[in-house]
Amino acid sequence: MPRSVNNVASRARRKKILKHAKGYFGRRKNVWTVAKNAVEKGWTYAYRDRKVKKREFRSLWIMRINAACREHGISYSQFMGKLNASDLEINRKVLADLAMNQPEAFKAIFDKVVKG
Repeated sequence: MPRSVNNVASRARRKKILKHAKGYFGRRKNVWTVAKNAVEKGWTYAYRDRKVKKREFRSLWIMRINAACREHGISYSQFMGKLNASDLEINRKVLADLAMNQPEAFKAIFDKVVKG
């Protein structure tokens, strides 16, 4: 009995990987084994960095809120403690946006939280 190979499926697998390798430099874009390794490594980085992106944005928001709080004479941690104790429920993303783009709105929230 002759050897059975599923050429259609294996070709499709290779085409899929090489399609993802489009735009890579040198042999990474057209040599199967090199492209496969490069694409799989890229997918690994993409998966990891979707998590890292969230961390980096949170730290950016904290830096912006901290800078705005220190302009008003209080530290970030003191402000967040008072914010959590108050009845306001506003997240860091919105606070950071207000601190950067609408300082007067941030000042109003700051006064409500700190001065009660």
